[in-house]
Amino acid sequence: MKGTMQIMARIVILFLFGCATQQPVQSVIQTKETAETYLNQGVAYSQKGEFERAVSNYNKAIEVNPKFAVAYLNRGFTYSKLGEYDRAISDYSKATEINPRYAMAFNNRGFTYRKKGDFNRAISDYSKAIEINPRYAVAYYNRANAYYQTGEYDRAWEDVYIAQSFGYPVSPKFLKTLRETSGRQR
Repeated sequence: MKGTMQIMARIVILFLFGCATQQPVQSVIQTKETAETYLNQGVAYSQKGEFERAVSNYNKAIEVNPKFAVAYLNRGFTYSKLGEYDRAISDYSKATEINPRYAMAFNNRGFTYRKKGDFNRAISDYSKAIEINPRYAVAYYNRANAYYQTGEYDRAWEDVYIAQSFGYPVSPKFLKTLRETSGRQR
C-alpha cells in the first residue's frame, strides 16, 4: 500500500509538472500564430492600399508579440508609404534592435533616410545591410543612388556595377543621369 501511494504521488507530480511545462509552450505557439495572422492581414490590407487598416493589424501583431521584428518592418514600410517617415524610421530601428542582423530593416531605414534627404545616414544603413549580406543587390543600388545625391559619382558607379553583377535591373533613367552628371560613359 505504501509503495502504491508513492507511485501515485509521483504520477501526480509528473502530471502537474507536465501540464506546467506544456501550457507555456502551447501559449507561445498560439501567440506566434496569432501574431502571424495579424501580420498576414496587415500585408493583405497594405497590398490593397488600405494602409490605415494595415497599420492597425501590425499594431495587433506587435501587441501580441512585442519581439516580432517582421511586424515592425512591415509597419515601418506602411508608415513610409503614408509619408510618416519618422515613425517608419522608429519601427525599422526597433526591428534592428530585436534582430541586429536584419539587413532588410537597415536597407529600408536607409531608404527612408534618403527620402528625408539625410543621405549620409542612408549610406550608413545601406552599408550595414551590405555588411550583413554582401550579396544584397538592392542595398548596393540604393547606396549608389545615395552616393549620387552626395556627388560621390565614382562610388555610385562602383555600387551600380556590383548591383548589376548580381543581376539587379538598374534603372536606365538612373544610368543616363549618372552618366550625364559624372561625365563617365561607364
